[in-house]
Amino acid sequence: MYVRSMSGNGLQAAIAELSAAYEKVTACELELLTRPDLLAALDEVETLSCQLPTMRQRLLSRLQCETTPGELGACSWKEVLRVRYRISTKEAHRRVTETELLAPRQAMTGQPLAPALPATAAAQAHGLINAEHLEVIRKSIAKLPGWVDAVTRDQFEVDLVRTAVKVGPKELTDTADLRLFLLDQDGPEPTDTERARKRGVTKSPQGADGMVELRATLTPEAWAVWEAIFAKYAAPGMCNPDDPQPCTSGTPTQAQIDNDLRSLAQRQHDALIAVGRIALMSGQLGQLNGLPVSVIIRTTLQDLESRAGIGTTGGGTVIPIADVIRMGGHANHYLAIFDKATGSALNLFRARRTASPAQRIMLIARDGGCTKPCCTVGAYGCQAHHANADFAHGGNTNVDDLALACGPDNRSVNDDNGWSTRINERGEVEWIPPPGLDTGQARINYYHRPERLLRPDDPEDQPTSEDQPTDSNRVTGDEPDAAQTDPGPDEPGGPAPPGHQAA
Repeated sequence: MYVRSMSGNGLQAAIAELSAAYEKVTACELELLTRPDLLAALDEVETLSCQLPTMRQRLLSRLQCETTPGELGACSWKEVLRVRYRISTKEAHRRVTETELLAPRQAMTGQPLAPALPATAAAQAHGLINAEHLEVIRKSIAKLPGWVDAVTRDQFEVDLVRTAVKVGPKELTDTADLRLFLLDQDGPEPTDTERARKRGVTKSPQGADGMVELRATLTPEAWAVWEAIFAKYAAPGMCNPDDPQPCTSGTPTQAQIDNDLRSLAQRQHDALIAVGRIALMSGQLGQLNGLPVSVIIRTTLQDLESRAGIGTTGGGTVIPIADVIRMGGHANHYLAIFDKATGSALNLFRARRTASPAQRIMLIARDGGCTKPCCTVGAYGCQAHHANADFAHGGNTNVDDLALACGPDNRSVNDDNGWSTRINERGEVEWIPPPGLDTGQARINYYHRPERLLRPDDPEDQPTSEDQPTDSNRVTGDEPDAAQTDPGPDEPGGPAPPGHQAA
């Protein structure tokens, strides 16, 4: 223990010297330096920037030997890095992956082992390759066929490193692709395992125009299913939104067929909508986190009556208000008023542990998704979490005491070095990190409700619950009573919701 303490003190002292040296460098005057001096200094700084990640990898590798993410209050090392250093999940994943490949390892018996990519680690330690080179080498080695032996794999890495010290990432990528082709010129033999590994459907982030791009790699079985569905519902004249009465069953008329000017891609898109609606209306999809599987959209009463604005689904998709109104024409509607919740349907107190469907609708309207900071899971993937006090500790199943949380984050709240939650005076859910992850970061998740960032920070400027309700929302049946919807003379298209804020 004494040796470990001395080593820790030595490291801290060395880091302090490094920090002091950096401050000394930044204090240097650059205006009088000549071109050769500037280039030489820039070269040294670039080399150091390539070398510094090696120390971070060694520290993270050693930390992984000393503790676990659970002891720090996280479910993975990616979460530890993301929360503590406020970086993206993608960047945290990159750092953890590079640590696994480039940092010194330790055997189960305690014996030190070389890094998984020793040549790459050595080149990085000498500042000869940068982060872009590392990414190309890592991804290229991951593409090696499974039948490649260890000697060939090691030689493949060495050859890539030798190339990386001389060229840029583009040339390195071209060289790696050529070497991979020469190793397996006939390509992999198609197998069920390989096909299953490649299957998937991914979507792009929603664009400025609201459109979402899908990319799919389907197994033969999956395409055989959709091939038959498209043959029916994507045929000319079927499911045409331009028709006054679109044909969604039976056979379209000749006039519908002749007037169908859509492309095949557009017909298949419309077929997806029709098949999805049929599935949702069938009632055979069961329940999702306590509610029937359905499209849930939250918007403001003002936007609905003025026919302007947007709605947001339980999954976070933004929908123009015209589409919301059209979809709501054959849906059940609910008005969610955010004040002091009243009625036995919402205030269950100690009657039961799980939230009622009415409470879940209120939570979806208020939170929009998981309330833990930086979590992007939408309301469809969330559970009702006792935010003020756990049910086992006397907490009430009251909508004012509940919050949305995805499964992993919900389970991360515990008494043993875990997260804790509370609801502040403004009705916002705050997540307090465990000591190992607390660096003073934000306690509130603004991902699903970015409009909250526009609110003043001073709570004295905010209306209290005794003054007026803070929020209102109509979600996809009961009409509000007249006292709640009396139009104001200065409001376009009808009354505004209390507080003029979306739920």
